[in-house]
Amino acid sequence: MPLLDVSDVLADPDFADTLTLTRATQSVGSDGIATRAEVVSTISGVVTSNSGDVLKRFPDMARVSGSILVHTTARLVASDGPTEADRLTWQGRDYTVSVLNDYSSYGAGFVVAGCELLQLT
Repeated sequence: MPLLDVSDVLADPDFADTLTLTRATQSVGSDGIATRAEVVSTISGVVTSNSGDVLKRFPDMARVSGSILVHTTARLVASDGPTEADRLTWQGRDYTVSVLNDYSSYGAGFVVAGCELLQLT
């Protein structure tokens, strides 16, 4: 088991930022109708650039895509059965968790989430 514990750094206000986590689950009732429930909470994490904002030009349009990496002790979900991929809001932009790396064996444990920008501009 690795002994490196980065949980202090991930909570340090010099590095960490506040993000809004939206976790949505879906279930099917006895009447066969699907329902969706969202739970919104606040988490702390270190946000770094992944690919940054990337301009993609097409013959009839241009769009900006982007991604970030979030290092956090919060247990994020990329998708798990009835649970949709977590949505993180940071600096007014919404991202969805698309890649999740679990480092739970490092000290107190943490995850690194690759998050893709949801809004297309």
